[in-house]
Amino acid sequence: MGTTILYTVLSLSILGVIAAIVLFFVAKKFVVIEDPRIDIVTEALPSANCGGCGFAGCRNFAEKCVASETFDGLYCPVGGNDVMANIAEILGRQASTAEPRVAVLRCNGSCQSRPQTNTYDGASSCAIVSALYGGNTDCSYGCLGFGDCVDVCIFDALKMDPFTGLPVVNDANCTACGACVKSCPKNLFELRKRAKKDRKIYIACRNEDKGGVAKKSCVVACIGCGKCVKICPHEAITLNNNLAFIDSDKCKLCRKCVLECPTGSIIEIGFPEKKEKSQETDDYEAKANSIIENKELPKNNLNS
Repeated sequence: MGTTILYTVLSLSILGVIAAIVLFFVAKKFVVIEDPRIDIVTEALPSANCGGCGFAGCRNFAEKCVASETFDGLYCPVGGNDVMANIAEILGRQASTAEPRVAVLRCNGSCQSRPQTNTYDGASSCAIVSALYGGNTDCSYGCLGFGDCVDVCIFDALKMDPFTGLPVVNDANCTACGACVKSCPKNLFELRKRAKKDRKIYIACRNEDKGGVAKKSCVVACIGCGKCVKICPHEAITLNNNLAFIDSDKCKLCRKCVLECPTGSIIEIGFPEKKEKSQETDDYEAKANSIIENKELPKNNLNS
C-alpha cells in the first residue's frame, strides 16, 4: 500500500516537471514582445475609454498609434490636439490636428411645440420605444425624451430639461466623444465644429415629411421651403428630402438664415442680443452726419 502511494506521488511529480519544461519552451517559442512605447502612449491618453476614437479603449488606441506609420484616421477627441501632439513627440512623428467639435441636438420639438398625442406605458428607454413605434407625438423623427444619451455620457455633458423634455448639451463638458451620437436611435445628435465663444447656428430638426405634414406635427419643424438656402452667401446650406442642413465647416455665422426661417427651426446659440437704437441716438447720429457732410465742423469736434 505504501509502495503504491510512493509510486503515484513520484509519477505525478515527474509528469509535473515534464509539463513545466514543455510549457517553458513553448512560452519561449511563442513569446510576444510588446513595444514599451505602448505603455508610454497609454499614459499620455486621458484614460476615458469612451470609444470616441473608434477603438475599444485607450490602450487599444495606443497600440494602433504605435503600430501605424502615420496618424491617418487616428485622433483622440477627448484629448484633442494637445494630446495628439504629445503622442507624436513620443513616437517621433508629425502630429495630426482636427477642428474641435461639440455635440448638438437637432431637435427643438419641446412639449409645447410638439404636443403628445398618445401615452406610452413601458420601459423608459429610447432604444426600446423606437423599436416598438414612432413615439408619443405625431412627429416620428423627434426626440423620444427618455435620456439614453444622458445615461451613456461619462463626462456629465448632458442632462434632461424637465420643462422642454429634451436633453441639453453642456458645451464646457462636451468632449465630442460621440457616445450620444451612437446611442440616439433617431440620429438626432451631430458633432459640429466648435466656434469661438461656443456660437452655433444649425437646423434643429430632422423631420423629412413635406412642409404641411411637418408643420402640423411640430410648429418649429423645418418645412423645406428653401428660403435659408437662397439667402446664404456662403453656400453652407443644402436642402434634401424636404429638410435643410447647415454645414458647420462652411457656415460663417452671419445669421442671415436665422431671420429668414419662417418656423424658427434654425437655432442660434451664443450670440449677443441685438440692441435697438433709441430715437435720441438716431437723431444725434443724423445731425452728426449732416454736419460732417456740410463740413460745418471738423469730425473730431463733434462731441465738443
